[in-house]
Amino acid sequence: MSMNDHHIVCIGGGTGLSTMLRGLKEHTDNLTAIVTVADNGGGSGILRRELNILPPGDIRNCILALAETESLMKQVLGYRFTEGSLEGQNLGNLFIAALNNILGSFELAVEKFNEVLAVKGRVIPVTVENIQLCALFDDGTITTGETEIVEHSKMGNKAIQKVYLEPETPKAYNKAIEALETANTIVLGPGSLYTSIIPNLLVCGISEAIQRSTAKIVYVSNIMTQPGETDYYTLKKHIDVIEEYLGKHIINYIIVNDKEINEEILSLYEEDGAQQVIVDIITDGNIKVVRSSLAKINTEDYYIRHNSEELAKVIINL
Repeated sequence: MSMNDHHIVCIGGGTGLSTMLRGLKEHTDNLTAIVTVADNGGGSGILRRELNILPPGDIRNCILALAETESLMKQVLGYRFTEGSLEGQNLGNLFIAALNNILGSFELAVEKFNEVLAVKGRVIPVTVENIQLCALFDDGTITTGETEIVEHSKMGNKAIQKVYLEPETPKAYNKAIEALETANTIVLGPGSLYTSIIPNLLVCGISEAIQRSTAKIVYVSNIMTQPGETDYYTLKKHIDVIEEYLGKHIINYIIVNDKEINEEILSLYEEDGAQQVIVDIITDGNIKVVRSSLAKINTEDYYIRHNSEELAKVIINL
């Protein structure tokens, strides 16, 4: 089977997903990203409230990651205004909003944006319904909105007990289900557990399609915990939470970082309340833990990210 016969479907949102896609596109054209549309913060949130469209930010990032167009066009569509009434807005988001108004639907706008940027693979929303993410905390309080959930947890030192969507039963975009049904490999993560990965699993039909699939089901572990979402979560805790929404014994592979991280970098993360995710799961009959040197330090801002090239190689060779 050639690599283009091997259909890889990646599910998530945020920086983690776009980072992984950037590496995978060098190995296959047969690549689909299914992206959450629960974001309500930043420029996406403003467009969502003022224009009543789905949030374009995560989708835009993934499309730019897969784009085969010239670097200047990527820079232009990734440009964020820094002053005036457009301060904080991203040109790519505005482009998708314009396409939405011209074509009359968000899904058509995303399809056309894929075409304009000559995307290698395709990026699609998990649903085209207007959804909000809600969370129940350990003190019984409930908060609505992705951004508000993280802030509520951080400010009140509260732990998320479960998340759900409003409306509770949004229908999956039919092309997302079709992609899952034809996949050979389905990858969850990397990305925020409660705000990037699980919102996709809450959409009606997505978890069921993964459960039915004969594809390899892969989870890419985050390297660090996330303040306000996964404080002190070990790898097993991440998997336990995913299994609450996906079902048990569905995941076949877990990819984890085994590259040592500089103590100075770790201390900067610890100041912000983040710790390295402890790998407390071992390979057994149901699941295989794959270790690789995946951590990459951005020397400008000292962020820890996955090495997109190394991560792609691991996924391709499973």
